[in-house]
Amino acid sequence: MIHTQILSGIEATKHTFKIPLDHQAPDGQTIEIFARELVAPEHKDKPLPYIVYFQGGPGFGAQRPIANSGWIKRALQEYRVLLLDQRGTGLSSPINYASLSHLDSAEQAQYLSHFRADSIVKDAEIIRKQLTDNDKWSILGQSFGGFCVLKYLNDAPEGLQEAYITGGIPSLTRNADEVYQATYQRVLAKNNDFFTRFPDAQQLIKQLADYITQNEVRIATGERLSVEMLQLLGINIGMEQGPEQVYYLLEQALIDTASGVQVNPLFMAHFCQLLDFNTNPIFALLHESIYCQQDASNWAAQRVRAQYNEFNYGADKPFLFTGEMVYPWFFDQFTNLKPLKHAAHLLAEKADWPKLYDLQKLSSNTVPVAAAIYSEDMFVEMKYSLETVQQVGQLKYWLTSEYEHNGIRIDGERVLDKLIALNRGQQLR
Repeated sequence: MIHTQILSGIEATKHTFKIPLDHQAPDGQTIEIFARELVAPEHKDKPLPYIVYFQGGPGFGAQRPIANSGWIKRALQEYRVLLLDQRGTGLSSPINYASLSHLDSAEQAQYLSHFRADSIVKDAEIIRKQLTDNDKWSILGQSFGGFCVLKYLNDAPEGLQEAYITGGIPSLTRNADEVYQATYQRVLAKNNDFFTRFPDAQQLIKQLADYITQNEVRIATGERLSVEMLQLLGINIGMEQGPEQVYYLLEQALIDTASGVQVNPLFMAHFCQLLDFNTNPIFALLHESIYCQQDASNWAAQRVRAQYNEFNYGADKPFLFTGEMVYPWFFDQFTNLKPLKHAAHLLAEKADWPKLYDLQKLSSNTVPVAAAIYSEDMFVEMKYSLETVQQVGQLKYWLTSEYEHNGIRIDGERVLDKLIALNRGQQLR
């Protein structure tokens, strides 16, 4: 089914595709994949090439454009943009506790095992062949989308004209434990930056942490607010404009009332908006598996955290935020994750994840690739990104300290313009 409409001066066409759940069983169960095609009205009758956007995550739907701006504005100058809702997200057979409620835990885990980058790339290839005359297209990946780009280069380079990565060059060989060893170090550095920049933030957060330890506080989605939940706000301090959001929220966290000090209802509502584990469960369920190649994660972030006692809050020590790490207690505390607890443990114990990358194949890659590496990125270890650069043929990179992890969201027109110039051997501006 195809629907066309005008969004913010952009002509947008909705596409839906029937895709096998398991690409090894093409005649078996199917899922639906949604994609939104964008084209500038002045180009709508031109045979422009496609550029496909792979969203970060895993577990988040593609961008919903509200203006012709950012990287989309730059891309529409010479491409048709395809915003792909990766399987299980957005309008693509979305995954949540309700959609999986008819399955037992083992069946849920088996179903979810088909939602990694390897399946996403196979989906894209089916769509490419249906949507074009088997023409090559370009791809752009942000964060986890960069994992998808590298997997695409590994599995189906014949479908690609060129590739772009922002904030998401993963290690091709390092396991989840090694990744989190590096991640905790970067999170510690971001904490130091945050509390240095906002000198009263430590006092504000400790007052709040102590209050919720002594009093039962329910956030807008019904859960009791715990110190561990409060630490999760740290996922935002690694983003452009994120530290400001967190600080302004802390400023308003506690208020004086006729009955004494209480948590501000505004805080409780906004807190839920900054954390999306209840609404996007794939992130919690599959985040660690994106690093797994014939091994199990076994809750790597939780195990590695045991080496960093400073993250275990006490009234006699400084408060520290955590980052994007996923912990098993999520499935005890977040309401919409509780029904998926047993499936989550089965996925964490799964040791037969297929290999993702063929190093020999990637070393001889001929598809032009341009990547933005953000040296201050809290989510992606720069050292590991530079390792991968040396392992992938035709990969050029732009190393910059100008942006945090979400640079493409903040200044996407400039970021994509630089990467296009880099890929084509033009002068960077």
